[in-house]
Amino acid sequence: MTIDKSAPPVSAAPKGAGAESDYLEKRQLKKGTAGWVLLAGLGVSYVISGDYAGWNGGLGEGGFGGLLIAAIVIAAMYLAMVLGMAELSSALPAAGGGYTFARRAMGPWGGFATGTAILIEYAIAPAAIATFIGAYVESLNLFGITDGWWVYLAAYAIFIGVHLVGAGEALKAMFVITGIALVGLVVFAVAAAGMFDASNLTNIAADPDAAGSSSFLPNGYLGIWSAIPFAIWFFLAVEGVPLAAEEAENPERNVPRGIIVAMLMLVVTGAVVLVLATGAMGADEISGSGNPLVEALGDGTAATVVNYIGLAGLVASFFSIIYAYSRQTFALSRAGYLPTSLSLTNNRKAPVWALIIPGVIGFGLTFIGEGAMLLNMAVFGAALSYVLMMISHIVLRVREPDMPRPYRTPGGMVTTGFALVIAVAAVIATFLVDTTAALWTLGAFAAFMAYFGLYSRRHLVAGSPDEEFALLADDEVA
Repeated sequence: MTIDKSAPPVSAAPKGAGAESDYLEKRQLKKGTAGWVLLAGLGVSYVISGDYAGWNGGLGEGGFGGLLIAAIVIAAMYLAMVLGMAELSSALPAAGGGYTFARRAMGPWGGFATGTAILIEYAIAPAAIATFIGAYVESLNLFGITDGWWVYLAAYAIFIGVHLVGAGEALKAMFVITGIALVGLVVFAVAAAGMFDASNLTNIAADPDAAGSSSFLPNGYLGIWSAIPFAIWFFLAVEGVPLAAEEAENPERNVPRGIIVAMLMLVVTGAVVLVLATGAMGADEISGSGNPLVEALGDGTAATVVNYIGLAGLVASFFSIIYAYSRQTFALSRAGYLPTSLSLTNNRKAPVWALIIPGVIGFGLTFIGEGAMLLNMAVFGAALSYVLMMISHIVLRVREPDMPRPYRTPGGMVTTGFALVIAVAAVIATFLVDTTAALWTLGAFAAFMAYFGLYSRRHLVAGSPDEEFALLADDEVA
């Protein structure tokens, strides 16, 4: 591998310090726009759509018991993982997030593999959320609106447009929308509590041929494993908080605090939704719903309120994951892993093509996949990235024990080792749920890696922050 240390090797700019400075000047994000409260809000907004739709498919895979056990295990994995990422983000605060960590730990191949897995997750997740937005819109029956491609197009066009205005404005808008979505969950919880019936939790008939089947585990022990991708939907994308590191105020302190607070809030909201929605409507009835919280409440005023606010929850995640995919694309492009034109920023310091191109791809995916299929594909990318990020934490603990770490993971490598094992199981679980979707996603990942091996690994930009972190490590080792 060769790295051009003087100028962007893909551009026609003259080589030298001036060329490198001009290259990076056109690829700057706005600094100091987010404190830890805003970052915690960002973490919740990434995920909160998972409370409103998507998770309930796990009831069909494992019943209430299977999804409950899977959710507990996955919550523990995420808690362990974000503690590991809090350490990594405090030590290496850059817009690449997981890619930056893996680049330092495992070199360009490991960095690009991790960044690609994250990018697949963030490009596909909004497409899945768009289909859930369509279901909520259709259930409102406003002006004859039905679920359709133009609803998805409007969602992408409006919210990419807002992001193009600038990061500070986008983050503040996300914070407000997320607050509204949390209010909606409170309204739902109050209304659903009065409708709760414990017998509804276990009304899926047990499969007599499944090992360990019962009313609690109707599809047996294997159902727990199959429910894992849907349990991940309760927390998927919270790991994106470090992507805001370059735009955060005091990132070494605020990014770890923000991601941990966000995760703790999501544990509470996920538990409330799983128990109350299933208990109000019934596991069997709610398992195939496109808008489970609304259907769980029936036709009353509370259902209508939650339906409207549920759109806010879906929009919050859709909006914020657009932010996440743009920053991941920006970081990979700025360092030369992806075409460098994708990291150009406008006069508001927003990465224009990094916002638009993945959005076009995501919109296209809404034509070829149902929400559950797209969910499984996004989870495949997410779980693979978790495996690689936890390996990165362990490698850096072993190889660079003296690297400055303003925050250190409680339990160290034991904590991230636990997250690593569960993440491997989660990758396998995506094949249990939908083998075709998982294989298509694996194929996309392989195509990205082929592009890197055949072209971009020879055209990396040494002056980018992520490559600077890696070169600094090489110098220290030397």
